[in-house]
Amino acid sequence: MELIKVKQNQGSNNTFFPDSNKQLQNNRLVLSEKEKIEPNPFIEANTMQVTMEHLKKDCIVPVFKDSEVAISHTEFVETAINAVSASLGNVEITRPQLRVSHMVKGRTPDALHIPTKDLQDHQKTIFYERVAWVSKIPSQTKIINGNEVSLCVGGVKSYSTDNLHSKHSVQRFKMFIGYVNKICTNLCISTDGYKDEIKVMSTHELGEKVAQLVSNYDADFHLNTMERLSQFTLSEKQFGQLIGKAKLYNYLPKSEKQELPNLMLTDNQFSTIAKDYYNDVNFCRSKDGSIDLWKLYNLCTGAVKSSYIDTFLNRNLNAFQFVNGLAQTLNGDSKYQWFLD
Repeated sequence: MELIKVKQNQGSNNTFFPDSNKQLQNNRLVLSEKEKIEPNPFIEANTMQVTMEHLKKDCIVPVFKDSEVAISHTEFVETAINAVSASLGNVEITRPQLRVSHMVKGRTPDALHIPTKDLQDHQKTIFYERVAWVSKIPSQTKIINGNEVSLCVGGVKSYSTDNLHSKHSVQRFKMFIGYVNKICTNLCISTDGYKDEIKVMSTHELGEKVAQLVSNYDADFHLNTMERLSQFTLSEKQFGQLIGKAKLYNYLPKSEKQELPNLMLTDNQFSTIAKDYYNDVNFCRSKDGSIDLWKLYNLCTGAVKSSYIDTFLNRNLNAFQFVNGLAQTLNGDSKYQWFLD
């Protein structure tokens, strides 16, 4: 990505944070005094929390080879929120929680040959290659198996998926509408509430695609499916078998793996699930060692938080598909039986 091919946000002062590692350790560097660090963010990995104000005022925006400006992270968030609100009858949507990663540093043209130690703040530029965000819809709150969940919307953007070295062309976005579990901020995403790739040329197209996603989403079916998970239980032996088979999955011969449902969670994430089976305050095992699938689902979505922005939403959806597949197996379907045998 060519750093000289960027446009600054209007009014940008190009505030620069000289040590990205320090920035990850002290997120307050990019938060206003009115903002607070989320104690339990919806995604962790290598991300940090920022504000819309920071993205608008302190960050430059990449452009295409022909100098056509790309859709910025803030335009993505604002366009999506407006489209969702209008689609749901102008509902109130909370301020987005924003997490970014992969800071890209640059310089203004007049500072190309200045030693790093002599650079002035106004000669330094930054933008973030990737952003993930979530906003809640407080008026749409339900109770599932004793847990309060709120309807939410969010998305992911990575400039790495765009061909900025060509003339103005499509940009790609990920978008979802689903629920967030209040006590753990785990996202709950279903198949019809998620678009893995939205291709658009403008914010107008983006708004239309987001509105279409919202109209296709069946919130009641999603809620009923999640509520049903508590009706199915794994014994301690079955849970142990599941963890062992899940860890074996990635080492299967290709021919054998192709015969099984897709599983995207990593070995480390299943290790986290195994640990939380014993230690999680809200979703650990019962006294007899059994665990219902609602709790298991939340252990999975909690473990998925360790994913990078690029794979986070896909793995979250896969956790929903995986646990529902286990429910179907316990109900007589054989598709996921391998994981429990």
